[in-house]
Amino acid sequence: MQDMPISAWIVREHAAGRQVGRTAFSTRPGDFAQDTAWRHCRHRLVGVAALVTLIAWLAAPPIPARAAMPQGVWLIDGKVAVQIFDCEGLLCGRILWLRKPRDPQGQFDVDKKNPDPALRQRRLCGLTILWGLRSLGPDRWGDGWFYNPDDGETYSISAHLASPDVITARIYVGFPLFGRTKILLRVAHGTSAGWC
Repeated sequence: MQDMPISAWIVREHAAGRQVGRTAFSTRPGDFAQDTAWRHCRHRLVGVAALVTLIAWLAAPPIPARAAMPQGVWLIDGKVAVQIFDCEGLLCGRILWLRKPRDPQGQFDVDKKNPDPALRQRRLCGLTILWGLRSLGPDRWGDGWFYNPDDGETYSISAHLASPDVITARIYVGFPLFGRTKILLRVAHGTSAGWC
């Protein structure tokens, strides 16, 4: 066997009718007799593959249930009402009402604290201040942005629908721990002064 190539050895063992590896060869060429050990090994491999597939399926992160879209008008701090709407599968919100829609000179209030000077003359009425909130599960959203016209800063935001008429939002920088909670209350669209 030392000087004999492996292929020649297999041919010699086959001619002698001896078992090579897990397959037994008969003395008649081309006639394979299935080895019981090989069948047992094959069944075990199929079982292991099925078990690995099941474990991978169970370990996969669940796909979050899509949250119901809380469309409508929501009041924040009694100062501003935001219309929440679907923007390509995400939650967005635009100003629909201001308690003080005009400045002391009677002009419509504008985005005067915006860090971009070119945007400081745009009206606050109709301005989108919430965007990009994606569903994280039933009645929960996150990874969104909140623009605050009071200071011209943009913050991270997450929210959940506490009841059909209450949204609890967390507005923060970096981590939710370093932020503040805002309660949004559902209101009916009105016709009084301040509505956009």
